Amino acid sequence: MAAERAASILDVTRAPLRGRNASGLAAISDRWALTKPEVNFLILLTTFAGFYLASAPGQLPILPVIRTLLGTLLVASGAGALNQFFERSFDAEMKMTARRPLASGRVKPIEVLWFGVSLSLVGAVYLALAVNVLSASLAVATLLSYLFLYTPLKRKTPLCTLVGAFPGAVPPLIGWAAARGHLDPMAWVLYALVFLWQFPHFMAIAWMYREDYSRAGYLVLPSGDSRNSFVSWQTLGVSLVLIPVGLIPALTRHTGLAYLAGGVVMGSIFCYYSASFAIRKSNLAARKLLAASIIYLPAIWILMMLDRT
Repeated sequence: MAAERAASILDVTRAPLRGRNASGLAAISDRWALTKPEVNFLILLTTFAGFYLASAPGQLPILPVIRTLLGTLLVASGAGALNQFFERSFDAEMKMTARRPLASGRVKPIEVLWFGVSLSLVGAVYLALAVNVLSASLAVATLLSYLFLYTPLKRKTPLCTLVGAFPGAVPPLIGWAAARGHLDPMAWVLYALVFLWQFPHFMAIAWMYREDYSRAGYLVLPSGDSRNSFVSWQTLGVSLVLIPVGLIPALTRHTGLAYLAGGVVMGSIFCYYSASFAIRKSNLAARKLLAASIIYLPAIWILMMLDRT
């Protein structure tokens, strides 16, 4: 009996520990989800590419790179959390976002607000002090335009995609500014590449979840007869423009022939999936375009960095 009581006590003391551990891990997981890590991956990739391409060939200062990526990650994470704070009621209406920590009620709005504000402020100050004021200014401008222009416009006009593309393309500028302290024409070419890429990428998402967006009151797609032409122009039309823009680094001799050939091939493949979606307007075609867009951007950056002159 004594042994049984001892075992019982041992079980009682372990259960709360397991509960606390699970609760702690869940809290960490929720905070991680609030930062939108899947978005931050592409942000950091494009920021790094901008820094790398702005650096002298064969010279990549490791510590400044780490500082730039850390500051950018903090601001981007804060933006992700604050976006979920502002859109919490709308996220709860959408199947694809209803399980987010705030929308599902796992965390309190005030906690997310302070979490997002703290990350954003720390990141902006860190960039200004550890990198330079220009990179910090670009990060802050991106944060503010994303939260106070693009976010509310999603419920007012389909032109929100255009507005949102401006801050969405800033990460390579942050990297370039961190490396050189100013912006050169080539930096704006990188900006244009990301700017254009966003349209077919987001159109695929908007089409796949059009019912979700509509249920939550988002006007990311027009209604009526103009919808099909709107989607076609923002997928196929933009993808066609993206091909020559993507080749500018090679034509201006910032990259070599390998990038030129790869840029033509990758741009053509991306354009093919854009055309397929523009013609069929199906969820399957949208998923294929989304996958192609996710592959295209990292691939074009990696090839550009490997073949720069």
